Amino acid sequence: MQAIHRKLVRDLWHIKGQVLAISLVIAAAVTVYVMYLGAFESLRLTQATYYDRYRFADVFASAGRAPLSLEDRIRDIPGVSRVDLRVTSYVTLDMPGLDEPAMAQLVSIPDDRQVMLNDLYIRSGRYIDSSRADEVLVNEGFALAHDLEPGDTITAIINGRRRDLEVAGIALSPEFIYILRPGDIMPDDERYGILWMNRQDLAAAFDMEGGFNNVVLKLMPGTSEEEAISRLDGILDRYGGRGATSRELQASHWFLSNELRQLESFGTVIPIIFLAVAAFLLNVVLGRIITVQREQIAALKALGYSNFEVGLHYYLWALAVTLIGIMIGLASGAWLASAMVNIYNDFFRFPLLAFRIAPNVIATSVAVSLIASMLGARSAVRKAVELPPAEAMRPQAPAHYRVSLIERIGLGRWMSPATRIIIRNLTRRPVRTALSVIGIAFGAAMVVEGMFFMDAMVTTMDIQFSVAQRQDITLTFVQPASPAALYEIGGLEGVMSVEPVRTIPARLRFGHLSRQVAVMGLVSDPRLNRVIDDDLTATYLPPGGLILSRQIAEIIGADEGDMVTMEVMEGRRPVREVPVAAVIDEFLGTSVYMELGTVRDLMREGDVITGAYLTVDSRVIDDLYRRLKNTPAVAAVSLKAAAVESFEETVQQNLGVIIFFNQLFSSVIAFGVIYNAARISLSERSWELASLRVMGFTRNEISYVLLGEFALLAAAAIPIGLLLGYGLAAVTVATVGSTELYRIPLIVGNNTYGQAALSVVAATLISSLVVRRKLNRLDLVSVLKTRE
Repeated sequence: MQAIHRKLVRDLWHIKGQVLAISLVIAAAVTVYVMYLGAFESLRLTQATYYDRYRFADVFASAGRAPLSLEDRIRDIPGVSRVDLRVTSYVTLDMPGLDEPAMAQLVSIPDDRQVMLNDLYIRSGRYIDSSRADEVLVNEGFALAHDLEPGDTITAIINGRRRDLEVAGIALSPEFIYILRPGDIMPDDERYGILWMNRQDLAAAFDMEGGFNNVVLKLMPGTSEEEAISRLDGILDRYGGRGATSRELQASHWFLSNELRQLESFGTVIPIIFLAVAAFLLNVVLGRIITVQREQIAALKALGYSNFEVGLHYYLWALAVTLIGIMIGLASGAWLASAMVNIYNDFFRFPLLAFRIAPNVIATSVAVSLIASMLGARSAVRKAVELPPAEAMRPQAPAHYRVSLIERIGLGRWMSPATRIIIRNLTRRPVRTALSVIGIAFGAAMVVEGMFFMDAMVTTMDIQFSVAQRQDITLTFVQPASPAALYEIGGLEGVMSVEPVRTIPARLRFGHLSRQVAVMGLVSDPRLNRVIDDDLTATYLPPGGLILSRQIAEIIGADEGDMVTMEVMEGRRPVREVPVAAVIDEFLGTSVYMELGTVRDLMREGDVITGAYLTVDSRVIDDLYRRLKNTPAVAAVSLKAAAVESFEETVQQNLGVIIFFNQLFSSVIAFGVIYNAARISLSERSWELASLRVMGFTRNEISYVLLGEFALLAAAAIPIGLLLGYGLAAVTVATVGSTELYRIPLIVGNNTYGQAALSVVAATLISSLVVRRKLNRLDLVSVLKTRE
């Protein structure tokens, strides 16, 4: 081994604490990248494998009541390889221990076990026995929420009759990975489930013998989905078809895909920010180490080492630190990716897990880390290479000392000599001081970056469930009802106010873009479920126009004032050109609103409603629940309190995982930045501090000089770091803060700023304790002889 390489090993060992701190910053970035993208690749592979093995359908459609004789016509659609005709319906459940009514979707399955689309994985129990009436399979999430096991019974209100359904088994289906009750935005396993029942019993219960109301198709590779959907709509049109959709818009797949895209985005953007901070830190640390090692560089050149060899020496220094970080990051990233996949599996419930870290994820993380570190070291290495030996042999010219501004304005008389040393040292090297402040500021900024997501989610929840939704209960009727139903509901004991809603399925077209949506018809000035604009004030619904959420407007490319084609997918199926009255920013969902009178005029059906919003007296709410459970006309009862609980639980289980790891690694980076700044200051100031000790300063006084200087740097860095953190949060929101499912608002709370400041203070105190211990062990003779 050459002498210069032995020097490298000794240098790394001598400052092993700093090396480890920088390596941990790099490791944090690599860990985040591998963790997020490793989990993303694993979940995507799991999703694809599950879809393939259990034959997830490509096209989904519903109708009113269509005859089974249509099966041949549907199968003759070009490109269709398989057709499954089903009966589905929503029913109310009376679950023990749950005061409010629960809801389930009943889905028919063949009487005997056979190959089918959206096939079932039986987690426990068995398939239904066609010879035994009222047997069902239950989705796993609902079963776990109610401790259901094979052999238990569920009471359901089916077509106005109470029936006890026996649980034959617990099942999973690719059609219901992400299970949402209609109208909800978050899963609620306690109040909504999927029940699979044999076709004969289910058809008899809903007068569907010889008919169907739901169809799923599997297409051959290369088939045009748009053409198949158009032909299927044409066949089902006269039977109350509600518009076929592709797999991309099927509810479970759509929500799952949005979650995976969000995971992929986080795994791309957040590590780039982390690596940028690591590159900056590496540049500052290496530059200041080179300053301390001026004489060593001169000696190496004097001994015959070329500029290339000296430059390579410091590049290898940066490479070694980076490789340590990469190895730690790859190991921890793979472990955390596996843990994250298991957490997501508890949420999505796959029957199998295909975990892997793709080679391209590993290769990309290594390559990006090396490039970032080499770019970070570049200017520092150039400084070492360009340093002439004769100049490097001489001690660095002392800085120009002058009376500081604070002293010139007369405040110096109240300062101790040690305090004046601190002030003068900070002002005599403004560039170094600025770099130190910026480095520490990045530590605070990363904590803000890691924590602001929780502020955004809390704000989103507050706006959604306090400002916009003021109702306590949302009712959905089995069939569109007359105003008499509204008066009947309003007359129930405990109901304080009622507001109608008429929801219609429609397809919006603008140019060549389209999207199938549910248009909510509300009263012109809603009081319970309000439409909120950018200023968080209620929006008046003008007659004749649509109000689109920003997500839907962007999907179809429309803006305020544009005319869009609205194709209603039920009733007389009118097609109208409708103006976009307004585009509003909503944080959750993809909503479309229209004034209720306009909806009724469009449908030519009179005062028909499909649901109602209620405010209720909590003192008699249990009696109201009992009445609603036994009301055949009510298909679903959604509670705002339950939605809030579900939202919080989902955030904790899903986005909470991301937020936790962001906070964790941001704190690691903050500590790494601050610890390095403290250790570098000690290395640079050792000779000066030793000189002060020889001159009679006590240990406490020289500690005050160094740590007081560092405390001032940290104090100056905190406000700058908070501003930088807000900027990083803005960049994150602009790049990954929007999906079709939700928008992350740029909200940074005071608590987040406080946590960031406290993180810097805590890291400063810990680093100061380490430095103080080093100062107490300072060998005065050795340090002073080193300078000589």
